[in-house]
Amino acid sequence: MANVTVIGAQWGDEGKGKLVDWLSNRADVVVRFQGGHNAGHTLVVGNQTYKLSLLPSGVVQGKLSIIGNGVVVDPWHLLKEIEGIRAQGIEIGPDLLVLADNACLILPIHRDLDQAREAASTNKIGTTGRGIGPAYEDKVGRRAIRVADLADRAALEAKVDRLLAHHAPLRAGLGLPEFDAAGLLAELEAMAPRILAYAQPAWLKLDGIVKSGKRVLFEGAQGALLDVDHGTYPYVTSSNTVAGQAAAGSGLGPKGAGYVLGIVKAYTTRVGEGPFPTELFDEVGQHLGTVGREFGTVTGRSRRCGWFDAALVRQSVALNGISGIALTKLDVLDGLPTLKICTGYRLAGEPIGYLPAGLKAQSQLEPVYEEMEGWSETTQGARSWKDLPANAVKYVRRIEELIGAPVALLSTSPQRDDTILVRDPFVD
Repeated sequence: MANVTVIGAQWGDEGKGKLVDWLSNRADVVVRFQGGHNAGHTLVVGNQTYKLSLLPSGVVQGKLSIIGNGVVVDPWHLLKEIEGIRAQGIEIGPDLLVLADNACLILPIHRDLDQAREAASTNKIGTTGRGIGPAYEDKVGRRAIRVADLADRAALEAKVDRLLAHHAPLRAGLGLPEFDAAGLLAELEAMAPRILAYAQPAWLKLDGIVKSGKRVLFEGAQGALLDVDHGTYPYVTSSNTVAGQAAAGSGLGPKGAGYVLGIVKAYTTRVGEGPFPTELFDEVGQHLGTVGREFGTVTGRSRRCGWFDAALVRQSVALNGISGIALTKLDVLDGLPTLKICTGYRLAGEPIGYLPAGLKAQSQLEPVYEEMEGWSETTQGARSWKDLPANAVKYVRRIEELIGAPVALLSTSPQRDDTILVRDPFVD
């Protein structure tokens, strides 16, 4: 049996939540392996809508769900999210949720720093202000507080002191008041038993799961073009979002990633600042945003919208070793008489088939478009190829050709069952 790794192949917001929820039916365990609560997944199950930020999507299916060591965890937000899902009728306990004991924590001091930096910056990144970036900085700087530290009060106090000593000059430089160390320790001590109830060595748990032959679904957050190494730097997130991170961020070896499923929108969107070669500022862009309900799950921010960028996705296919894609939101294109696909770019008059690393070069790219005839019929709710208009099928096939990867799944609405299965990732 194969494991499956699900990643966003654009700038995030591709509809990973629905697909992970759908694939959870075929999996035994769902693992979140990077990011923080700056990313969100919306799951629509019947007349119930679930909005998740830290919790793996498997909790909705009652599947064992693991928050891996690659995730930075705001413990207060996690507890609040657990209570919110419980209020919707899903009981979450240590038998359903595992939190890696070596995961690093997001603390209020990180949120303060994130928001103050963004407010003071003249060149904004467009962060969510939730402390994710500063938490990863402390992780790499080897001064982070980890989940396991909550079990050792004496060691925790020394680690908090060291952390605050680092942050003190940063806060002073941004005009923030001195942080209350005693107050933070008291909050951590009060919250610790509730968090530690879920904590255990996630890598050890996963090792046993894989050896027993169970299927694991790895759930990524954000998108590959927001990867801190491979994205549109510095307009990126603070973690590695590519499929290779599934191994490091869970404690499972590199062979564990299995089939890599790239989630791809039938057009392109982006939240926040940064280059966007195919962005539209006309009626079509407004149509995509309105019909596609392009607002962030976590922040409510409007997403920028544009034509499908095959050059970007082709790059993601290579970076992630994508085995197949799940194409989402095809129905948003219903009724548009003409569609455009970006097949590559021009930079200083010369053709270029990929997104260059330099920010200046990225901002100067001119998209090269190929036009296709649209369709007037609806694709919403289609559950087989024969239900799709001929021009919609042509559009999908052309995308496959341009990105160099086959369509494994096709999503035609937010509803779980409105999905066309072409290849089952767990058995392919």
